[in-house]
Amino acid sequence: MDRTEQGHRGGARQDRGPVRYGPPALDPGLPVLPRLAGRLAAAAHDLHPEPPGGGPELRGAACGYFARRGLRGGPALIAAAPGAQPLLLALMAAHGGDVLMPRPCPATWMPQSRLLGRPFYHVPTPAECGGVPDPYALLETVRRVRAEGGRPRLLVLSVADDPTATVAPPELVREACEAAVGEGLHIVSDETWRDTVHRSRDTVLIGPGDLCPDDVTVLTDLAGSLTPAAWPVAVARFPDTDRAAARHARTLDVLTALGALVAVPVARAATEALGEPEDVVARVRRSALLQGTLASAAHRAVLGAGALARPPQAGRHLYADLGPLRTRLATRGVTDSMELEEYLGRRLGAPAPGGHRFGDELGALRVRLGTAPLSGATPEEQEAALTAAEPLELPHVAAALSMFASAFDELR
Repeated sequence: MDRTEQGHRGGARQDRGPVRYGPPALDPGLPVLPRLAGRLAAAAHDLHPEPPGGGPELRGAACGYFARRGLRGGPALIAAAPGAQPLLLALMAAHGGDVLMPRPCPATWMPQSRLLGRPFYHVPTPAECGGVPDPYALLETVRRVRAEGGRPRLLVLSVADDPTATVAPPELVREACEAAVGEGLHIVSDETWRDTVHRSRDTVLIGPGDLCPDDVTVLTDLAGSLTPAAWPVAVARFPDTDRAAARHARTLDVLTALGALVAVPVARAATEALGEPEDVVARVRRSALLQGTLASAAHRAVLGAGALARPPQAGRHLYADLGPLRTRLATRGVTDSMELEEYLGRRLGAPAPGGHRFGDELGALRVRLGTAPLSGATPEEQEAALTAAEPLELPHVAAALSMFASAFDELR
């Protein structure tokens, strides 16, 4: 449990802090593609799991996926696991040492370090984006940790970020990577949301693996854009070096010890998705455009109420700062992000995890708002939103946005 959660008022509900009540995975808000459902169903009678790190077909498909993004290499560089959390846990265990991560960061990162008993340190991000630490703050943090007897070894970052929904500019990524590598840190780049960039023609995304390939392990959870969250599978691509080969072997050892093996039906569907056939690619593109439209509308509603939020560029969410509305919120008994999470969760009828889940200060009134539910409540409504030329004009989308905006309008 986070220190901010441990020290909260004695009367606080027990279910507002523990990891098991943490924020759910962001719902894609779309029906499953028939192609992927068919592949999973066809393998439903296979009772044996994939070997540790994934079988040859899954790892081969992951190689092709990464190669199309400029990261070439054979299946020996790949490891797969049933979700990003066990894979990140195994990576942290394989590398050893203390962990650095930006503030805020995905809610799933901190528990992995805690489970290993590893100290972790948050590094501030620049004003324009989240996910990638400010280079000068990173250097200062590394030197301070070493001066206090720590052993910083690993930097985890995300260029396309959860929770802030921003995409870090290439120059910042380059400077942060140079600072990290110069201090002897290995980088784990979580690129789960890479394929969800809303306007790919207007947004330049450069990953750390493009800049310093020998010092970066790339991790992606397929639930970001390719498969449903209920089919857990994530893949990592290691550098092509002798040191990385040893870490790859240790990662497989940890996955084996955890029993973190991908179910064969899920592996078959993931293999199909990683191959990126035409209908999968079309779905990913249409989904990104739809989520961009919904997120922009939600962003306008939040700003219209007087709150703050960076313009969302990727993912199915935005990260809002309701600090300017603190006085109005206080009249409703909301004075910290735990109470904000509960208040907005009731008003929106959907999870609205507070900033404390992502490493932000408890007193900061920040919240991650999912936008996928705005696309519809049924597969038919979701499909209509996905294919509509003007999704905001659909009655069910307009009604959902109106309800969303009303939760903030009363705080004007």
